[in-house]
Amino acid sequence: MNDVATKIIDIYDSENHDAKVTDSSQVPTSYESITPEWLTDVLCKEVDGAKVVALRLDAPDDGSTNRRRIYVDYNDAGTQAGLPKSVFCKSTAALETRLVSAMSQAALSEVNFYTKVRPLLKMEAPTPLFSAYDHDNHASIIMMRDLQGEVTFCNERTAMDWNKVASQMNTLADLHAPFYESPLLGTDAIPFQTWADWWRNMTAICPDFEVYCDKAFADSEALMSPELYRRRGEVWKATVASAERHRELPHTIIHCDVHLKNWYCTNAGKMGVSDFQCITRGHWSRDLIYTLTTALTIEDRRKWEKDLVLYYIERMAERGVPRITADEAWTNMRQQLMTVLAFWTITLRPAPGMPDMQPEATTTAFLRRIYAAVEDHGSLDSF
Repeated sequence: MNDVATKIIDIYDSENHDAKVTDSSQVPTSYESITPEWLTDVLCKEVDGAKVVALRLDAPDDGSTNRRRIYVDYNDAGTQAGLPKSVFCKSTAALETRLVSAMSQAALSEVNFYTKVRPLLKMEAPTPLFSAYDHDNHASIIMMRDLQGEVTFCNERTAMDWNKVASQMNTLADLHAPFYESPLLGTDAIPFQTWADWWRNMTAICPDFEVYCDKAFADSEALMSPELYRRRGEVWKATVASAERHRELPHTIIHCDVHLKNWYCTNAGKMGVSDFQCITRGHWSRDLIYTLTTALTIEDRRKWEKDLVLYYIERMAERGVPRITADEAWTNMRQQLMTVLAFWTITLRPAPGMPDMQPEATTTAFLRRIYAAVEDHGSLDSF
């Protein structure tokens, strides 16, 4: 365990996690520490006389973050103003989530996205009501408008047709195009790490990352072809090269974790993306191949992916990004599959200190799709 992790654990152990918070300058260390007074300061500032009089916490939903819905009761002024009766929150309340998010800068990156970048983008994504990060203890909270009833969140069983995936391509272009090779990248306005640095830092902080990715590769042999399994010893070298390739490619903002469970479909049929913990500066090819590979069944990906990539390139060109050839796009996308794979092998077998991030059924479904794509596109031979 490194010094940073030890310090975070020491701070966490010394906290009174249920210490009540009463104004928005404070970042709650647990959901139980949230009070009506705190919610009043967060939700009622623009309505004279409005107050939160009671709150109720929904059941916990824990993974890479600690998620809960909060149901809110107001006085007459708040009720008549139509203030939200429920909000959806993400926090780093548990030690494992706080530890991983602090070392990877995941929570800080997501707070920065919602406060600094989201207001500048015309894309389908959640709207934040409040977000804050405590730099002393690394506690964080993001409160969003509750989309329950307005959207359907996807999972590995969601049936994706051409129109839905084309809508994903549009949403990605809405994210990628505005800051393509922008001079703001890396400044305080867009203060995200490069993807190559994110990867290098994560694997340095978690020295067992490679070991557990390899263990998961071995444990999931049944999900891939014998030919791919025989090349197990080549996987990590190609994974490192996949991340490093971003140092040579044009940069924009990339989501970096666009698996299907981070997407939703609005009641109007538009696809939106959520969960911006891994947002970084890098090349769009990672997001594109990651989306196509996890969103589509193996058979549908094989039928549609070439046309969908051309569709995406055209949408980027419409937004002012220089058009590239399909061959150039595919070279980059083939390479980017390797860190996509690593995201899901480490999910199958998390390294010590990492939270259990996804149900095994989700992980194995996505791994099966990713293994097929790695082999279809000759990713191990693409460098």
